[in-house]
Amino acid sequence: MEGQRFDGIVPADELRDRLTRLQEAMRPKANGVLIVQKTDLFYYASTVQQGWLYVPAEGQPLLLIFKDYQRACRESSWQRIIEADSPKALPSLLAEQGYRLPEVLGLELDVLPANLFLSYQKIFGDSRIVDISTDIRLLRAVKSPYEIEMIRRAAHCSDQVFAKVPELLAEGRSEVAVAGELEGFARSLGHQGIIRMRMWGGELFYGHLLSGAAAAQPSYLASPTGGDGVSPAVGQGAGLKKIGRNEPILVDYVFALNGYLADHARIFCLGELADDLLAAHQAMLDIQEEVKQQARPGILTGDIYELMVARAAEKGYDQWFMGSGERRIRFTGHGVGLELDEFPFIAKGQKLPLATGMVVALEPKVVIPDRGVVGIENTHLVGSSGLEPLTTSPDTITFL
Repeated sequence: MEGQRFDGIVPADELRDRLTRLQEAMRPKANGVLIVQKTDLFYYASTVQQGWLYVPAEGQPLLLIFKDYQRACRESSWQRIIEADSPKALPSLLAEQGYRLPEVLGLELDVLPANLFLSYQKIFGDSRIVDISTDIRLLRAVKSPYEIEMIRRAAHCSDQVFAKVPELLAEGRSEVAVAGELEGFARSLGHQGIIRMRMWGGELFYGHLLSGAAAAQPSYLASPTGGDGVSPAVGQGAGLKKIGRNEPILVDYVFALNGYLADHARIFCLGELADDLLAAHQAMLDIQEEVKQQARPGILTGDIYELMVARAAEKGYDQWFMGSGERRIRFTGHGVGLELDEFPFIAKGQKLPLATGMVVALEPKVVIPDRGVVGIENTHLVGSSGLEPLTTSPDTITFL
């Protein structure tokens, strides 16, 4: 079945709403904001063409494009789009277009490389630069109805990918061979092939397909699972290991459609699993179910994390919950949208309350060294009565 296809251009009224909320948030701290990062540029301008979006505290933004101008004009509904040859020309171009240079300029300092920051500091020498990244991330954390529909479509495609897995798994096939076929199928549904992450050094290629003990192999990635990968140059993901019988097979994939993501994990098995692995998987399903009822608007994300950790300990899995060893991760879920690591984080010490319209991937997992991984991940919409799962394939282990 072919996936949902449409042009993915963000509607004009959606962009106007985003602009209004950004201007309201920036006024207490900046006279203007310069959007540079690709994901934020797409969020506010519906294009990732190389350039800058200047947002004044009042009035319409100016989209300045280096490459490709004609394409940016087709993709963005903003009326004021001009060509820019160099970042050094930005102040003069703004002045020519009738914009007053800001006394205080907001930049995305969480992702801006140091050399670029120094360049902008020199270019806008009369402006004081402040960080606007947290404000942008908080605004992006609450999804509009349009964004929720985009994520629903991605989740629908993700469900189709997981329904395909049983056709591809076979004893003796390598993890990477199965992963390649599954990823090819995802592309046929419209998967964009790029999964964006905000964290510096964050990389992911579709996701992880890992089997048996290899699934419990830790890696540098901010994830409970790592995998062998095909070489130390990658250091994560599917490897050359042959898939065997009677071992858990973790498929943890992200579907990316028209920019928006759905994160999803299930366990498969050729044959049977030991009783202790079955019990651990059921414990993770029980934790997920409790959180779905408890995670209502207003509850602090750090409190959800502590609830999940406490329940895992009560069930006897504190040693292996979300990894093993001293460097296991300290989160149990994360926001999902245009990036895989959006606000909010279900993490230790987090004080951000859930809000209606947030989208979170909840991922309780047990990682047992030399045995494998069991557990679950679903993308959920935060509603008034709890979490609504957007990925809907069966949570139970699929035995083949």
